[in-house]
Amino acid sequence: MNVDVTHLPDEVSILKEIIHSQVQTYSTLEQKYGVTERDLTNLRSRYHLLEEQLRLLKDKIYGRKSEKYVPDDSTPQISLFNEPEEVVETEASQEKTKEEVSVASYKRAKGGRRPLPPELPRVEVIHDLKESEKICGCGAGLIRISAEASEKLDIVPAKMQVIRNIRYKYACKSCEGVDSEGGAVKIAPLPPQLIPQGIATPGLLAQVATSKYADALPLYRQEKIFERMGVDLSRATMANWMIEIGQRCEPLMDLLQKDIRLGPVINMDETPVQVLNEPGRPNTSKSYMWVFRGGNVERPALVFHYDPSRSGDVPKKYLDGYQGYIQTDGYQGYNVVGERDGIVHLGCWVHVRRKFKDVIKAKAKWDKNKGHADEAIEYIQQIYAVESEADVKKLTAVERYQLRQKKSVPLLRQIRKWLEDISPKAPPQSLLGKAVSYTLNQWERLERYTLDGLLRPDNNLAENAIRPFVVGRKNWLCVPRRRCA
Repeated sequence: MNVDVTHLPDEVSILKEIIHSQVQTYSTLEQKYGVTERDLTNLRSRYHLLEEQLRLLKDKIYGRKSEKYVPDDSTPQISLFNEPEEVVETEASQEKTKEEVSVASYKRAKGGRRPLPPELPRVEVIHDLKESEKICGCGAGLIRISAEASEKLDIVPAKMQVIRNIRYKYACKSCEGVDSEGGAVKIAPLPPQLIPQGIATPGLLAQVATSKYADALPLYRQEKIFERMGVDLSRATMANWMIEIGQRCEPLMDLLQKDIRLGPVINMDETPVQVLNEPGRPNTSKSYMWVFRGGNVERPALVFHYDPSRSGDVPKKYLDGYQGYIQTDGYQGYNVVGERDGIVHLGCWVHVRRKFKDVIKAKAKWDKNKGHADEAIEYIQQIYAVESEADVKKLTAVERYQLRQKKSVPLLRQIRKWLEDISPKAPPQSLLGKAVSYTLNQWERLERYTLDGLLRPDNNLAENAIRPFVVGRKNWLCVPRRRCA
């Protein structure tokens, strides 16, 4: 920058007086308007942070829900409103590519419809010609030579039926109504009932519970379904049934809890749920459903545990006496369990990936440059590439451990060094700064999956298990007239 200094005096003393005067003027302006260069820098930084958060919020509301990573330099989808000339040019370039690229021969799986399960019952329906049509044009009778069969999938709609328990009574005429044991009339006992004096059979109770908790079908919708079938079954009655069978299942829940503690690793997660008409709590209060997955690796057990609190005392009490691996997200409530003796606490790389994915989502649309968040996603993809290799080769736990020691451990060292290098450059309050800080704070837990071939780099098993509950939660609470179903 060229500055004209010919008008300035040559004497140093006079220059000092001018500079001193300018400093005083600047100080007066600072005091008058209260804005300094540092303030402007802070305001610019605050503006960029708010703009970043706004873009992320818009993406969460209007953007794609898929977590699939699409690089910025990937080939964009052809617009539906392209001009004809552009479409022709694209098609021509595709034809040119087809001519230049040679593809190695391979065996393609035969297409078509998959066969119907052989274990399903078959009902044969015979279709035959009329007797008059079994005569040839020459007058001779036709002879059956073969048959063609095709299968169609059918469903028998559910039907309601009433089970009448008829018990015969027996009496002794010789005792005149009284025998040596105090009574001559005998009757066969009823089979054990889940709900004594109730009209529901175990089959109906299982249907209602499965429809609500497994298929996310709230009770008010089931009420309408039963009404179409000609049965008046109120949601209040079904709600009482669910409470009673829940109490009856408590011994089974205790057995599942013991089974979970016997396994080498337990995956945990929690999700909020609103409970209406809970004694001593307002309807707007937030409660939590906890999920615990563990036990035998080949046959894992899964338990949902309700508690009004999100405190770390909940998993601590539930896993009392357990020793082994636990895997969770970064919620601090799990630290109470993870810091106990005999417990090895694992982190989740999927949660790390989401932190950096948020950085990419919050990026300005015009910014096509590859940033640190994109590099982080690519590093994480390399981690999962090793896991995919182990899955494709169907490696045992020991072989998976050896593969990780060979490929994953050096890669993790490289990732940590990279994070430590960029950490000072990322503003702490920015999404990138928070993502880097989260990853470094969780690092010891994130690399522990390499200690055993049975472990996984993420907590997806628990998250996938709790996802159906999240879907059902919306249906159970969003009901007409604000009634809980």
